[in-house]
Amino acid sequence: MPTAYSSSLSMREPDEAAADPVARGARRLLRAFAASSQHIEACAAISPDGFIIASVLTSEMDEDRFGAMCASLLALSARAAGEAQRGELRQIILDGTQGPMLLTRAGALGVLAVASNPQGNLGKVMLDTRRTAQELSNLVAD
Repeated sequence: MPTAYSSSLSMREPDEAAADPVARGARRLLRAFAASSQHIEACAAISPDGFIIASVLTSEMDEDRFGAMCASLLALSARAAGEAQRGELRQIILDGTQGPMLLTRAGALGVLAVASNPQGNLGKVMLDTRRTAQELSNLVAD
């Protein structure tokens, strides 16, 4: 279903999540986050076990596969950060030719995955992503 952000983005709303207040709150936050910058191409709140809680993804992305891969990356990176004595993992930045992707820990909720276009200011995207991840984390704490 097309949204106001871009004709290529869609908000996926599983029926079983419609009654879940955390999923509703996450959808609201992701919509506002995606609409706040023309540089955000996709974003998703993903549980620690790889299930999509809410997303604003392009129609070409396989939601289930994306969620599982992001959760796996986060788990493996957290172990590597621990092994290197870097403390608790906060964020992963993947820099691709089509732009960066950030995976940011969102407390007990899981992870916020964000894809940005290469024209975006990475520092601003990082700050906005961390703020949104904290807001997502607060949904579970409330």
